[in-house]
Amino acid sequence: MSPLRVSTLPPDYTQVLVVGGGPAGAYAATALAREGINVTLLEASKFPRYHVGESLIPSIRRYLGFIGAEEKMVNHGFVSKPGSSIKFNQYKREGYTDFVALGHRNNAWNVVRSEFDQMLLNHARSCGVSVYEKTRVESVEFSTSDPNRPVSVSWTHIPPPRPLSPPASPIRSKFSNFLRRSPSPTSSSADLGTVEQVRGTTAFTNIIDATGRAGILSTRYLKNRHYNASLKNVAMWGYWKNVGKYGVGTNREGAPWFEALTDESGWAWFIPLHNGTTSVGIVMNEKMYHLRSNSPLPPSPFAESATPNSGNSALVTKYISSIGLAPGVVNLITQSGLMDEGSVKSANDFSYSSDSYAGEGYRIIGDAGAFIDPFFSSGVHLAMTSALSAAATICASLRNHCTESEAALWHTRRVSTSYTRFQVVVLSAYKQIRSQSEDVLADIDEDNYDRAFTLLRPVIQGASDMGARLSENELQKSLDFCVNLFSPTFPDDHERVIRSGKVNKELMDVAAPIVNPSTFESALKPELNPCPGPLNRKKRDSAEESDGDSDVERVVETKMVLDKINARRVVHSEYSINNLEVEYLEGFAVVLERGKLGLRKRDSSC
Repeated sequence: MSPLRVSTLPPDYTQVLVVGGGPAGAYAATALAREGINVTLLEASKFPRYHVGESLIPSIRRYLGFIGAEEKMVNHGFVSKPGSSIKFNQYKREGYTDFVALGHRNNAWNVVRSEFDQMLLNHARSCGVSVYEKTRVESVEFSTSDPNRPVSVSWTHIPPPRPLSPPASPIRSKFSNFLRRSPSPTSSSADLGTVEQVRGTTAFTNIIDATGRAGILSTRYLKNRHYNASLKNVAMWGYWKNVGKYGVGTNREGAPWFEALTDESGWAWFIPLHNGTTSVGIVMNEKMYHLRSNSPLPPSPFAESATPNSGNSALVTKYISSIGLAPGVVNLITQSGLMDEGSVKSANDFSYSSDSYAGEGYRIIGDAGAFIDPFFSSGVHLAMTSALSAAATICASLRNHCTESEAALWHTRRVSTSYTRFQVVVLSAYKQIRSQSEDVLADIDEDNYDRAFTLLRPVIQGASDMGARLSENELQKSLDFCVNLFSPTFPDDHERVIRSGKVNKELMDVAAPIVNPSTFESALKPELNPCPGPLNRKKRDSAEESDGDSDVERVVETKMVLDKINARRVVHSEYSINNLEVEYLEGFAVVLERGKLGLRKRDSSC
């Protein structure tokens, strides 16, 4: 038996075992621990550890508030994200989505993920979660009586060195009498204070798979991961210093910048961070990436001093050349920008999902179950949505709010519904970026679409009855509707429409129900002067002509503002954690109250 104290090793049994300490795992573990449930978390790495995915959306505040971590987030010093700027067309201005227009506490943040993730994991510890880092789950064992129910895991653990805190003693000294001799080859590892890898098993009642893209349950045991053909991309990114900022001197300062590439192959990001660096990335269609790799690359858009030694790496050369496809990013980097040597990385950004995220005794959350795309910064949001869903459904099962099979089904429906909402929005953005309509029907689950867009389908289909099956035409109309979310409007445009008093206030409310766009056309019939003939036009003075053109432009801009607000309603419910309380799936909604977390059946009392 190992001489280690028992407390340094994972237990033989725990009520809930969470595998993975990223945002999804840490959140689920914390939510359960605050309900008085015994939770153990195993994490393969030692935090802090690097991770990409620095841009968050406003829902983060509500989720952190529920587990008592909002103030820690506010006080950490991350860059405040007041909104998001997106430029699809090089010949038009960018669009800007203003988060704080809905309230000064509605901002999000740009985060250094190593710090953000460690903050969440430490918060889990402070809430009573037993956390074991450098503990890798090697296999999952299933019940002999129920082969579909996992019951234990086998793990390997690398304990911290012994002794835990004193520094190493010097081996050289100017005092010969006190010279510390090097250990002889026959010294034991225990004498040297080193610890070998330890193996063990932990049994559980419930397991939550939060292992990220590795997805141990989905990929190794359930084998139900499905890759979306329409979102096979390659991402390259790095970190820069001494760069500019978007929106300097305005209420947009600190907002990330997203931009479509000029060759329609993908998009770029520019995200300022509180440590003085800026994350700059490129996401490119996999086929076009390889085509570019096999052709002579355009020259770097930067001075050689900005990218020292970039020619020593094929990846860095591709990365630098690809940034040239985003003129707005190049301008933001400026001539004084300096790429952080060795920071360039790449990954296959393949989108995937599964047909199920839960079963008897297990839940799958975060990237372990599904991943869409870095566009729209939905990753951490979906991680926390699925984490809270896992915690609520486990509590519901333990507290007999429903059966375990009902709880597992609800979790799958919740993850699938939220995933599909963001998936359609992301696909609408790619349709705009690539200026083409791709066949994406194969990548959208019809049942998930029905649940995610219950209120949108009648708007898309007009007065006609809903078809028995989702069609490619209907899906393309959905994409066309959702792409308005990225329209090139500014907060000033929205303020002007409100001040005009000509538009019903309900149409300007992002929390209101989705309306048929034809409503806007009937509401926007300006009393414009008839268009004069060529002779009369010459007699008009320039002021009158300007006023007439201005009226037309205002109507166009107002329609654009209304369409954007209408499109935002598609995902607005996701931004509020309370949506889980009011959106019933399979007849259940979440009881979102500490000490009572679980599920509530429709029309039943809490």
